[in-house]
Amino acid sequence: MSDSAIAVPSYDLFAPDVAADPHPLLHRIRAESPLSWVPELHGYLLTRHADIVATLKDRRFTNANLGQGLDRLSQAERDELTPLLRSIALWMGHTNEDDHVRFQQLLKRYFTPATVNGLRPRVRQLTEELIDAVAATGRMEVVADLAYPLPANVIAEMLGMPTTERERLQAWSRDILAIFTRADVERLRQCQRSVLEMQDYLRGLVAQRRAEPREDLLSMFAAAEREGVVTEDEIVANCVLLLFAGHETTANLIANGLVLLFENPDQFALLRERRELMPSAVEEMLRCGGPATTIVRVTAEPVEVAGHELPPGELVYLAMLAGNRDPEVFDDPDRFDITRKPNRHTAFGLGAFYCLGAALARMETDVCFSTLLDRIPDLRPAYDTPDRALTPPLGSRLATLDVTF
Repeated sequence: MSDSAIAVPSYDLFAPDVAADPHPLLHRIRAESPLSWVPELHGYLLTRHADIVATLKDRRFTNANLGQGLDRLSQAERDELTPLLRSIALWMGHTNEDDHVRFQQLLKRYFTPATVNGLRPRVRQLTEELIDAVAATGRMEVVADLAYPLPANVIAEMLGMPTTERERLQAWSRDILAIFTRADVERLRQCQRSVLEMQDYLRGLVAQRRAEPREDLLSMFAAAEREGVVTEDEIVANCVLLLFAGHETTANLIANGLVLLFENPDQFALLRERRELMPSAVEEMLRCGGPATTIVRVTAEPVEVAGHELPPGELVYLAMLAGNRDPEVFDDPDRFDITRKPNRHTAFGLGAFYCLGAALARMETDVCFSTLLDRIPDLRPAYDTPDRALTPPLGSRLATLDVTF
């Protein structure tokens, strides 16, 4: 702990059994000490839903810049990664609140309910095309064949990227994932190379949209640049973020959601029978298998958290997957129930930093599963245990997901 840290229990979130299934420990932490200390993270942990909601809404907490997670590196290594850190610093949520709101208001011009709903037929068409590509084989590796390419194609089309570049986008995004994990220096170097390649590529596309505007996000950014609202550096940095966040998180949601249905066959059968439950099922997938397992905040001034006074500059990790299974808020919290109402999960955050892509992710997941049930009603798992890659702390993602039909 820091010199000013308060005395609270500490827990090991990196033990092998915790990484494989964090929920037993998180239930215990929530009951024993709603505010606890995680030595490996040099930060505090919140596990109660009420505390997480309060923190997300409290302006005395600022969004933690991902570059802060690289503090464990040597100064020479940080110097080598300066271009990466400079790009991250321009991302929405990593700037000061005024800059964040400025960029958020700009994106809200595009991410309207009408725009998102207008994409439904195209998302359905893209899903159909991906299913057609494997239909004759009777098998699918869901992560590679559907969960990743579907949202990647959607966000790439929204930005106006050519179809021929979609595979490059997915390769870049896999490298960028290193920022969000405790990656080694070599992976961070590769991440930096991919971010810089991505930015150079996007600068070319922005130049094209200045000359020949279209009905896409890049054209909107180019128009905002002419108005003096944003700079080119801000555009390309945040397009990297949008390209990554716009498909990585939704891909994980689709894959995790399918595993939850396989693991709860009664709920899968109910969804087949009552298709009107699809929106509710997506909300329950978000609660039980949402991609954001933790969100990090920094105290900007002295603030009381879970009954304890924290000084400025302290890292606070919000365990979203713990809050979303808090028995004080959710009846039978470990049960996957597609009829659950109300469902006050925090999978997309709250307040000023609520996820702008929430409606898009919900729509894509809804359309994807609706199309799957239409086209492949007999979908079944072809694995013994899910093939998960652990992303400590508390996170994991499905590396592969084999199914037959």
